[in-house]
Amino acid sequence: MALSSRRAVAPSALVAVPSLWMALAGNAPLWRALQVRGLLEAKSGWLLAATLAGMLAAGLFALLSLLAWRPALKPVLVLLLFASALAAHFMWTYGIVIDSSMAANTLQTDWREALGLLSPRLFVVVLLAAALPSWLVWRLPVAHRPWKQQALRNAAGSVGGVAVLAGLLLLSFQPLASTMRNHKDLRYLMNPFNTLYAAGQTAFGGKRIQGDLAPLGLDAHVAAPAPGSRPRLLLLVLGETGRSGNFGINDYARDTTPELARAGAATFRNAWSCGTSTAASVPCMFSNLGRAGFTARAQDSENLLDVLQHAGLAVLWIDNQAGGCKGVCDRIPTADTSRGKDPRYCAGGECHDEILLAGLDERIASLPEARRRLGVVVVMHQMGSHGPGYAQRSPPAFKRFLPECTSSHLPDCGQEELRNAYDNTIAYTDHVLGSAIGWLQRRTDYDGALLYVADHGESLGEKNLYLHGLPYALAPDVQKHVPWITWLSPSFQQRTGVTLACLRRHADAHVTHDNLFHSVLGLMQVATSAYRLSLDAYAGCGPH
Repeated sequence: MALSSRRAVAPSALVAVPSLWMALAGNAPLWRALQVRGLLEAKSGWLLAATLAGMLAAGLFALLSLLAWRPALKPVLVLLLFASALAAHFMWTYGIVIDSSMAANTLQTDWREALGLLSPRLFVVVLLAAALPSWLVWRLPVAHRPWKQQALRNAAGSVGGVAVLAGLLLLSFQPLASTMRNHKDLRYLMNPFNTLYAAGQTAFGGKRIQGDLAPLGLDAHVAAPAPGSRPRLLLLVLGETGRSGNFGINDYARDTTPELARAGAATFRNAWSCGTSTAASVPCMFSNLGRAGFTARAQDSENLLDVLQHAGLAVLWIDNQAGGCKGVCDRIPTADTSRGKDPRYCAGGECHDEILLAGLDERIASLPEARRRLGVVVVMHQMGSHGPGYAQRSPPAFKRFLPECTSSHLPDCGQEELRNAYDNTIAYTDHVLGSAIGWLQRRTDYDGALLYVADHGESLGEKNLYLHGLPYALAPDVQKHVPWITWLSPSFQQRTGVTLACLRRHADAHVTHDNLFHSVLGLMQVATSAYRLSLDAYAGCGPH
């Protein structure tokens, strides 16, 4: 039976209770962070937490009071309750923070990737923290006033909320300022203001890239192979979520990369990423600007793949990740294996990375012959070690480390199980790379080379952090330290003067994604004004 009008509540009351609920329950990750940092140990610490909770509740009350109109109030409250619950769950579970880059990652996440984040605990959190409160909000009758009176009440409520917030800020300014100065990541945990700010930055406040795509490397060219010599073929494998420290070739305690070791591949053990997510790293690492220049750019420009095409080379992008190439491959031939049906590789609705090599000869043969005669670059974008479903990334035959974590709710797993699941993905990547090297060795019509670089790293529970995507300045090294592995055929070494023996002597050289653009041009011996010898990671072993 409908509630009588005598039980209807004022809009301000309907605003107050959800504001307090979101400030308290929705900020469980913030309270845990304060405890972990030892900020709650003293009596003043609990006072700080209480002040923060009051400020968050007052701020929400001030904001929602402005929206306390009949058509908007309940939908806005329901939307915020769900946003708050979801943000709290993911921040608590994976140790992430919410900023504009995380908002952008969310918007670009494929539905199949999103399914991997679903868990029974998520449904329980959403049910208790969002669905049930939303049902109560929607069911409760509200006594709205005529619009002039309501406008005055809304304004008064907002002013009152701001006044309370300001008063609490003044009372606790010194300890609050010190805490925020020394623990900058806490501001990204203030729910749901972090989500609202990140969404606003993504939609309206982000850096605006002006104008059309700027051309790059229009002067690029390569010399035609001499009579009797062969064109070059580079497999550029774009790894996903690779932790440098978990690769056996990088002196990891476990032998996760036996096939790369047998092939004699060389590694740069001190390699670092452009970003901590695919959306941030991939466009940056294929740019000529470097991380600092890419972040500060005022205009987008063509990238490495465009320059290779300008040089007359045959270029192909093969994607086994539904998230795609983030715009990098928009102007070159592409193939998508992530929706393949080959039963050898695609059981369970996801294709394992060996499918990248299936039919590769035919794909290359379909590229223009005139370009193939000058050289070929194939980019293979892996599914790699994408979390949280690490167990899904490796076939049964490559599960060398057991027992492994099979849950998408990673805190449910012990550290050893989680490491086993992740290391199995690296062991499988090793097999994919070893198979790619074997394929190159069989292609006697090309001088072959393989370059593997991951887009970013991963947290596996260290300091209660999981997955990746933290702001670069706050992210731990494991989210930024990536593998960079090179294999060159004997004929490729002879042609370029870059030898694996020399690269091994430079294994500890510092390299970053800033070097990728120029290093690939150097390997393919593309001459262009866009090339910088000083940024070519292989120049120290070349004939320059």
